Amino acid sequence: MCRHRPALQHTQERKMAAFGTVFTPEMIISRYEQNQWSTPAMVSSNSISLHPGAHVLHYASTCFEGLKAFRHADDSIHIFRMDKNVARLQQSSALLALPAFDPVMLSNMITDIVRQYAADVPSPPGSMYIRPTHIGTEGSIGKAAAPSLNSMLYVLLSPVGDYFAGGAKALRLLLEDDARCASHMGMVKSGGNYASALQPIMKARAAVQADQVLFCPNGDVQETGAANFLLIDGNEIITKALDSSFLHGITRDSILTLARDRGMKVSERELTVDELLERAVRPGAEAALSGTAAVLTAVGTLIHENKEYQVGGGEAGQTTAALRQALNDIQWGRAEDKFGWLTKVC
Repeated sequence: MCRHRPALQHTQERKMAAFGTVFTPEMIISRYEQNQWSTPAMVSSNSISLHPGAHVLHYASTCFEGLKAFRHADDSIHIFRMDKNVARLQQSSALLALPAFDPVMLSNMITDIVRQYAADVPSPPGSMYIRPTHIGTEGSIGKAAAPSLNSMLYVLLSPVGDYFAGGAKALRLLLEDDARCASHMGMVKSGGNYASALQPIMKARAAVQADQVLFCPNGDVQETGAANFLLIDGNEIITKALDSSFLHGITRDSILTLARDRGMKVSERELTVDELLERAVRPGAEAALSGTAAVLTAVGTLIHENKEYQVGGGEAGQTTAALRQALNDIQWGRAEDKFGWLTKVC
């Protein structure tokens, strides 16, 4: 059964909060100790208890996911592509040598906590942002070259409003000849990867008023600090082929699936900076960033070697908007879920 009484403050007050800063009163948690996982339990979201020598605090044994639950017109609640997020957290955990967990356990944790706070899932264009997190908790500062034997797996919920409430503006990207993170760690959704991108992003904002950095090591177009990159040239979408150097985005995969379904050509291949800049200035060209929070965000300007390149006309393009709307329509229950992406919670 789903709860019907909202547990948080009034919806209008929540919309005024910054994205991801309001949480439900409880989260769900399981701990791995003495070679077994504890029974998942609802606990307060206010705090967790960690030894100051916990592995995660010293050696960054942490990974997480981001996915969403949506309210449909009949008030039913649906989670988008949960199986993919659970599988990716398993992959990240394995690459960080964190204890393995049963995907069914995590799937049940996610659905249980969402069902508990179903009344707090906002109506479209809002959603319930879901953050499963896995961290190493063993209290040992002598394990710089060894994994944590203990860990903690928990799921936080954050009701969020319209990501584009202030208006959707085309972004400015600075192209940098650097990697976002170590090449063998790119496919891990780990906090360290995001931390390593902060300084380049801050410098880009200060120097050229860029919104994000597009990392292009050795001229190879990869991703930004928090999103995958897509170039749209007429009826073709071009994006880097999957490898270990960058995150295998689930929203990216969803957008490419929808593009193929609409008859577009999808080219997953190497894309050089030179080709990107040559194609981007063509009339009608578009570029976009894909990710869970904003789904698909238009890119209007590319900045490279102190020169600015307008993508198409420098504004959000029609194909970008159409693909974002097509994905939203499935998430919001306004279009057929022909790919089986939604899990009904209640």
